[in-house]
Amino acid sequence: MKSKLSEINSPDDLKKIKPSELKPLCRQIRDRIIDVLSVTGGHLASNLGAVELTVALHYVFDSPKDKMIWDVSHQTYVHKLLTGRNNRFETIRQYGGLCGFSHPKESPHDHFHAGHAGTALPLSLGVATTRDLSGGDNYVISVIGDATLTCGMSLEALNNLGRDRKKFIIILNDNRMSISKNVGNITKILSRLISNPRMHHIHRKVDKWLEMLPLGKKLTRQGRKFLRSLKNYFSSAALLEFFGLSYIGPIDGHDVEGLIETLQGVKDSDNPVLIHVITNKGEGMHEAIKSPITHHGAKPFDKVTGKFIPPTSSMPTFPKIFGKHLLEMADNDPKIVAVTPAMSFGSCLDPFMTKYPSRCIDVGIAEAHAVTFCGGLAYENKMKIVCSIYATFLQRGLDNLFHDVCLQELPVVFALDRGGISGPDGATHHGIYDISFLNAMPNMIIAQPRNGLVLRELLSSAFGYGRPTAIRYPNMATEDAADPLNYRECGKGEILEEGRNLLIIALGHMNKTARQVRENLLKNGIRATLLDPVFVKPLDAELINKLMLTHKYVVTIEEHSVAGGLGSIVNNHLIQQGFKDAEVLNLGVPERFIGHGAYKDIIEEIGLTPEKITSQILEQFSFELSNAR
Repeated sequence: MKSKLSEINSPDDLKKIKPSELKPLCRQIRDRIIDVLSVTGGHLASNLGAVELTVALHYVFDSPKDKMIWDVSHQTYVHKLLTGRNNRFETIRQYGGLCGFSHPKESPHDHFHAGHAGTALPLSLGVATTRDLSGGDNYVISVIGDATLTCGMSLEALNNLGRDRKKFIIILNDNRMSISKNVGNITKILSRLISNPRMHHIHRKVDKWLEMLPLGKKLTRQGRKFLRSLKNYFSSAALLEFFGLSYIGPIDGHDVEGLIETLQGVKDSDNPVLIHVITNKGEGMHEAIKSPITHHGAKPFDKVTGKFIPPTSSMPTFPKIFGKHLLEMADNDPKIVAVTPAMSFGSCLDPFMTKYPSRCIDVGIAEAHAVTFCGGLAYENKMKIVCSIYATFLQRGLDNLFHDVCLQELPVVFALDRGGISGPDGATHHGIYDISFLNAMPNMIIAQPRNGLVLRELLSSAFGYGRPTAIRYPNMATEDAADPLNYRECGKGEILEEGRNLLIIALGHMNKTARQVRENLLKNGIRATLLDPVFVKPLDAELINKLMLTHKYVVTIEEHSVAGGLGSIVNNHLIQQGFKDAEVLNLGVPERFIGHGAYKDIIEEIGLTPEKITSQILEQFSFELSNAR
């Protein structure tokens, strides 16, 4: 029997299917997602939970005229399957393939790049305002998760919403999870709403009964006022209705026909509407339901058992080394406190959180708050604060970093996970801009370890610096020697290999690449000096100045934007120190947005493989180096 999914090339094709055939279609969509992600990996549990909701949205509304704007948008795989991308779905998150998030250049049904939480409501409000000012009549549908409401930007958008905005619908897809379990008072409010669904049913029944009576419409309006007061007494819907929203729900997010009926019923509302939909993260796959956290960003797995395929490398990753060592530090020092904005699993803090729940604090998707909160925790120097946050998410707390930590001279240690190329997640997740804005902050220290041992030494030493300190590292496997830990003096680099005339300054894990480059250059008779600066700020000025007395040619290598990164910092230092004859080649991430794909493919594209780096060095300095051997 031919799959219904294979017949759908656009939402118009979906609308031709009978409502009774939608349930089998939803099963086919889940099978398709499981089949592909078992090979490629990707956002599994969230997409399995959003199948019926997405089908219902496209069945009722007319995309792309009606604008569906997804928060984070990691749950848009079903949306992609229904909007003409099924035949390319095997390429999801692969180099040159479909993006794992919404992507405007990929389809007219995708309206914004979205990879960070909290953007859907402000964007939707902006789109709806432009629609109203220009006389448009399309619907604007914002699909958010329950964790979205822990993000201050979402609440700010609700504050500006107004009560008379027509054709504005918010879908609250409540699966009680973000990546990790949701936290905070908003979650408690939603739990109360879930526990009081009877009020919505009463509301609908009384509405229908009143409309059958003479003067029914007038009575209905008065009845709604009374019932709203009664509902507010029993539930927390008042919070949402204070923002001018008509609250509907909670409703079953896996009843596709019920969802369609509800969506059709709100299309003529005179007020903005919030529909509270309850879904199960991982629906349709037992292993994903049982372990929604590990199956959020799933690795390749056995699609029969749901078990992950074992990794090929036995080496630990930087995040795992960080999480393990920080817990060991906490075991020996009761003053250690860790804060994370909904990234406890990805940052490997879950064991810390389990053992010391009062000292490992998840503040939800609230990066700006996390940074300022850490400033408050560090005040009076009674505790030692580690803010564990992805490099790309720290961008959202830039003013807080400046105003509430650096300006106050508070010794918060920032553990910047995913510092570098983030592979399949793409442009919204590459941590390649943090050095540039951190370097602009007075009082800030910036360091990057080349391996696990140096990471542990930096973590153990950082509180001795007495200043805000950022330790950035990628999510990749690395060596971790069992050597005794040494204190890392602030601003001191290391010479890893000695040579002459050509100096290679490689940052962090790029030292591994630089060693291979050095071996390649040896074959050409060039013996380079290899320097690991360890600290980007402050640079080891004394060591670099000493090396520049015997080295004319300098190459900087970093997995960071060349605009404002290590190379720029080294260039500025050389100019200030008067090394006018130095010839410098800066290698890093080019000044453009980098797409998604396997790490090796992206590194090849941007020219940071050992072979391409070697070629660039020989081309740049060929004549000079040949005379300097």
